[in-house]
Amino acid sequence: MRELIFLDTESTGNEPGKDRLCQVCYRTTADTKVGLFKPPIPISVKAMSITHITNKQVEDKEAFSKSEMKKELQELLKEGVLVAHTALFDIAMLKAEGVEVPRFIDTLRVARYLDADNKIPEFNLQFLRYYLDLDVPGAAHDAEGDVNVLEALFKRLHSKLPDIEKLIEISARPTLFKNFIFGKYKGQAIEEVIKTDRRYMEWLLSQMTLTGSDTDEDWIFTLKHYLV
Repeated sequence: MRELIFLDTESTGNEPGKDRLCQVCYRTTADTKVGLFKPPIPISVKAMSITHITNKQVEDKEAFSKSEMKKELQELLKEGVLVAHTALFDIAMLKAEGVEVPRFIDTLRVARYLDADNKIPEFNLQFLRYYLDLDVPGAAHDAEGDVNVLEALFKRLHSKLPDIEKLIEISARPTLFKNFIFGKYKGQAIEEVIKTDRRYMEWLLSQMTLTGSDTDEDWIFTLKHYLV
């Protein structure tokens, strides 16, 4: 089986293409490594309030692009599989530093796939930690704490779907939702809502498209699917 690389990044903000990483943690069967790095742009106040990583903490750190960790990750990812939650964001952060990710498993998309009846109300990592009652050491919210939760979540999902290649396949495509999990139609089937309120779905698609956020990609895919 390919080596699994459990990874989390903390960044200067949440906009791929603009923001950059300032902390990386990854875990393999052999080791766990974590490091702070000086990003080429300042860490936003919003990001600091979430990660508690400040510009002062990283001002004397090396750039990730020049680090030994970058070289190690590049080698591991050539043959291994990245495992991350909202993996497209972490992949974007790595890509901005020149690190390519050929194969990945996104625990967000896998969790959504396995929740066929849309019973889980939220899918952020820490919500899933407590919703699924995962036994996880350490605190959030830093990269190593998130990797602890990530690994526990992956083990739960993998126990339900043991085929690694299938997990990679699921992760590579957007999720197609069946029910709304937010808004005025929360809990209702999307295929039924479109019969009565197509205009709402068109408006929702336009709003999500305008944000340009990767976190909306699955919903954009779903809305386009039903609106065709």
